[in-house]
Amino acid sequence: MTTNIENYTINFGPQHPAAHGVMRLILELRGETVERADVHVGLLHRGTEKLMEAKPYTQSIGYLDRLDYCSCLNNEHAFVLAVEKLLGIEVPIRAQYIRVLMDEATRIMNHLMWLGSHGHDLGAMAMLLYCFRDREELYDAQEAITGARIHPFYYRVGGVAKDLPNQMPKYEPSKFRSKKKLERINAARQGDVLDFLEDFCDRFVNQNMKEYRDLLVGNRIWKGRVVGIGVVSAERAIELGFTGPMLRGSGVAWDLRKTQPYSVYDQLDFEVPVGVNGDCYDRFLVRLEEMVQSAHIMKQCIAWLRENKGPVMAEDSRVTIPQRRDVKEGMESLIQQFKVFTEGFCVPEGEAYAAIEHPKGEFGVYLVSDGANKPYRVKLRAPGFSHISATEEMVHRHMLSDLVAIIGTQDLVFGDIDR
Repeated sequence: MTTNIENYTINFGPQHPAAHGVMRLILELRGETVERADVHVGLLHRGTEKLMEAKPYTQSIGYLDRLDYCSCLNNEHAFVLAVEKLLGIEVPIRAQYIRVLMDEATRIMNHLMWLGSHGHDLGAMAMLLYCFRDREELYDAQEAITGARIHPFYYRVGGVAKDLPNQMPKYEPSKFRSKKKLERINAARQGDVLDFLEDFCDRFVNQNMKEYRDLLVGNRIWKGRVVGIGVVSAERAIELGFTGPMLRGSGVAWDLRKTQPYSVYDQLDFEVPVGVNGDCYDRFLVRLEEMVQSAHIMKQCIAWLRENKGPVMAEDSRVTIPQRRDVKEGMESLIQQFKVFTEGFCVPEGEAYAAIEHPKGEFGVYLVSDGANKPYRVKLRAPGFSHISATEEMVHRHMLSDLVAIIGTQDLVFGDIDR
């Protein structure tokens, strides 16, 4: 006997956890098989590009933190690179190493957030606890360096806001933790921030990554959810505009840190992991290995920063804030500081595009200057927009439960998609 199954339409999100609260999918289902997925975005739209066109360049840096709020410093890096291109500013080498150090720490934080939430979406609930355990340590370091945990606002046109601190803050005694636990969590905080980050990299690669691999890599339940799901060939990934782990998971070894190096990436040693099959499992493995490579890059930066001191801001009166002692003693320095903070600086007429290897792919900033102290036009290239646009193709003829895995593998943050 043949049973006729009619197609029916349902809403998936925005309330569904896997839809991340700000995405709505209209699904056409045949039984539990997805025939069509119509992606509706725009629920988070904030007009960031227009807001940046109304602010001086320096004040616009803070808007970048609100885009992909899991990768704030990477966003800032692309913007300051574009402005520095227009100004023709040479950034001090120490500032460049600090930027790379913080970029890679942010990459690990981003991938940990992805791994924890992706695992949680598919039922591996313990992953969220393990990933946030490690992520908190990097947030502690970010807070010590920048003064903020979530929105650091640390990069500046011409360098970084301040040099690395000489002491890593320690946890204070509390009635909620024993003396033994206090000694354990403060063990790596006896030196400076570089010591703390080096200790983290060693533990993360040699111990914590082993836990992640033991939990998921060979787990037959996990593989049953992600192997062969959302397959995208190398040729199709290029046509769809994929970048980052989404592109490398399909076997394309394209990484801007290698192909179009910026800052000091051309002076560092690291590998670019690539997948073979282009499915959710390969993209998962690529991101796992990327975290290992990021820790390797961080250790190289730490070694260099220990041995080499120097300025962290360019000696350019257009963008540099005078030293505090000079402000107290000279009227010119006081006026210069006031001018930089309130009016900012004028950028020569022209246009520039700067792109960085963001944890999610190629994040680009296109600037047009008319010679004023704020950009005439700003256009941001968000990596997630191309990935979410391919959702219908990736999910076609998959089961409804596979849709959750496919959305998770894209590593979406709507702050930059709905910019």
